[in-house]
Amino acid sequence: MPDPINWQMSLPYFSAALIFGYLLGSIPFGLLLTRMAGLGDVRNIGSGNIGATNVLRTGNKGLAAGTLLLDALKGTAAVVLAARFGPDMAVIAGFGAFIGHLYPVWLKFRGGKGVATYLGVLLGLLPLGFLIFAVIWLLVAFISRYSSLAALIAAIVVPVALYLLGYIQVAEILTVMSAITIWKHRANIGRLLSGEESRIGGKG
Repeated sequence: MPDPINWQMSLPYFSAALIFGYLLGSIPFGLLLTRMAGLGDVRNIGSGNIGATNVLRTGNKGLAAGTLLLDALKGTAAVVLAARFGPDMAVIAGFGAFIGHLYPVWLKFRGGKGVATYLGVLLGLLPLGFLIFAVIWLLVAFISRYSSLAALIAAIVVPVALYLLGYIQVAEILTVMSAITIWKHRANIGRLLSGEESRIGGKG
């Protein structure tokens, strides 16, 4: 397990890793794919989000799957490329990619909700964490039929599980990412509490 980050050491390099991850994460694949497919601006439909869930509202499952995959892979790529310069750089670049997806500079800082990129970062940092997230998501989604609830519960459980397993550094950064993910899902939480959230496979 890598040592905790020393934020007073090599600050210029850490800053470079953060900026690199941010720029990579801010690539709006959902918007790019829908435009290339001649479906217009995905921000003008549904929730206005650039993520895979809203892309699915175009009726094109292939584009939605492609968006999901690419949004995840940009997080993984940021981690893997930065890891060549050390584990701390990988963590920082991964966090940068996550923030870039949420607040892309190209779209006036209005991005997605971050679950796919969260997963991609997690896959790059610690595949075991990715597996734990996936299992929890599948179980909760199967029982509740709520995709948002499954993502929220997985985002809460994974940092705790990794901390208990001894992956302290990864758990710390995921705690921050999970808190941001929950904040970005506040509208979903409101709909869940009011019983208005759409279920998986539902028409709403």
